[in-house]
Amino acid sequence: MTNEAWAVLVEEDGKVHVVEMTSGSRKIKGLGVFDPLEVIAPVAIGEQVGIGQKLLTRMPTRLPELNKGMLRRAQTISSKDAGWFSARLGLGSGDRVLEAGIGSAGLSLHLARALGGSGTHITVEPRSEHAEVGLENLRRARESWVEFPEHHHVEGTIETVTETIQSHCESFEAIILDLPDHPPAIAAVAPMLVVGGRIACYCPVTQQVERAWEACEEAGLNVEWAGELMERQWGRASKGGMRPVNGPFGHTAFLLIAQRL
Repeated sequence: MTNEAWAVLVEEDGKVHVVEMTSGSRKIKGLGVFDPLEVIAPVAIGEQVGIGQKLLTRMPTRLPELNKGMLRRAQTISSKDAGWFSARLGLGSGDRVLEAGIGSAGLSLHLARALGGSGTHITVEPRSEHAEVGLENLRRARESWVEFPEHHHVEGTIETVTETIQSHCESFEAIILDLPDHPPAIAAVAPMLVVGGRIACYCPVTQQVERAWEACEEAGLNVEWAGELMERQWGRASKGGMRPVNGPFGHTAFLLIAQRL
């Protein structure tokens, strides 16, 4: 028997359910009405449990599972882009990261996992309805993982809350901006970067990339890279061999990385 605060259940088709392990019978979206402690707690990781007409496998509450089963409101940054950001920014244990545009916290989950228990993660979001969902997804991770960074959330547009941000943390190794208008934010936060620190911009359209590039140069930053990442999934063909899987073809957004020298 396990005592985790959250449980991950995976359907045979791969759909993921993240269930809070509290006592009392209640309705769990997509699964029905039951008491999680009675039904799920006795099930070991890797074992199966029948709930209603569904056969589910209990899996660990790791990043891929929490990401697949996360609550969603705003469009999320995909694992493809989030993982690339983490690598290109050089994120690791103990780093300090400022993230503007938390949305549903798809990127935030990846950042929290990379920063570990000694890191600092500050999120900024002006839309309370989006932040509510994102912060709930972060709560799931905080209560599931052994290590989780010090986290502070600030409500508002990033260029208007710089004093509040710096009351929590004065400088950062990395700053990530997922915003409709990057230049005002870049001008406001570029001075918070440590020497050698980097800023990343997530831009749905090319005009945003160009404006972000110009704003980075005006702020004295060196643009290292701008472009897009393409992803194409392959699968087994019915008559043998491999072929591309039908579905959306890999573009999500344009990305930009700039460094303070």
